[in-house]
Amino acid sequence: MSVDAVFPENPVLAHIIRGDLIECQHRGRIAVVDAAGNVLLSAGDIEEPMYARSAVKPLQVVAMLRNGLDLDGELLALAAASHDGEGIHRRGVAEILRGAGSDVEALQNIPDLPLGERARAEWLAAGHRAQRITQNCSGKHAAMIRTCLCREWPVQTYLEPDHPLQRAVRDTIQEFTGMAAHRTIDGCGTPLFATSTRGLALAFGHLASQGGAAGKVADAFRAHPEQVSGTDHPERRLHQAVPGLVCKGGAEGCLAMGLKDGTGIVVKIDDGNPRALMPIAVHLLRWLGVPGDPAALERLALVPVLGHGHPVGRIGIASAPTGDVDMHDLG
Repeated sequence: MSVDAVFPENPVLAHIIRGDLIECQHRGRIAVVDAAGNVLLSAGDIEEPMYARSAVKPLQVVAMLRNGLDLDGELLALAAASHDGEGIHRRGVAEILRGAGSDVEALQNIPDLPLGERARAEWLAAGHRAQRITQNCSGKHAAMIRTCLCREWPVQTYLEPDHPLQRAVRDTIQEFTGMAAHRTIDGCGTPLFATSTRGLALAFGHLASQGGAAGKVADAFRAHPEQVSGTDHPERRLHQAVPGLVCKGGAEGCLAMGLKDGTGIVVKIDDGNPRALMPIAVHLLRWLGVPGDPAALERLALVPVLGHGHPVGRIGIASAPTGDVDMHDLG
């Protein structure tokens, strides 16, 4: 289906307000489902395929655990991370590889500078350049290499779509989301599959509430959110503000969350700008009545619009309908 046929159907979810005028707006999709997959709230076309990008990393790691990956705790969280490239992340990636008898030379993700602003500035100030270990997906790639070594699968071809590891990833994404279509290549080089917004919400509800490999990943996220993103990342603060939450963002404006009762929540911004994700996420968590730290959630919800370095506006939740519900009625 063409872009023209899809995006105009999705409602406005958030406004960027500068001064007393709406400067721009973000359309998108929302899916909130219960543990049985029943849709509690929706906005836009939640069945249309979309790329969740790094939001599927926990499912990729579930596939790895099922195929012999021998990690837990901090290193397991790092395996599903979009990390900021801080020292804790670089050391962890090296440890994942070293524990399997490998090293950073085996990584096949693209070289990049650290994702986090502070980590990037420190890295450049130290005279370093873009490297594979500092790219935000290096934990996942290190875990893929370790899984291949555990299974005695070829390492050199671990990115090939027909590699047994990538077939296992595809099957796991299909199992959890009900869709693994439109295969392409993600920014880091791994095969990427499209899911529906509803399917991804269902997957995160299951991830946050089940045992087995999924439960092991969820527990690692809850215990070590600084490894999943960064020490001063909004996702880490959201994990800390809401007990039992599992959340993971993806490039181009995707955020997926799962709750211990099996509720799954996904927000996908059509234009790919992630700045409205946290205000919308907090709005939805409040609507669901999820207990959390009120002050921490308020800080996440209030994303200022700056003028000359000072707040002159805010990101506002739009009054566009989400299903049969007005966003303003979800407060």
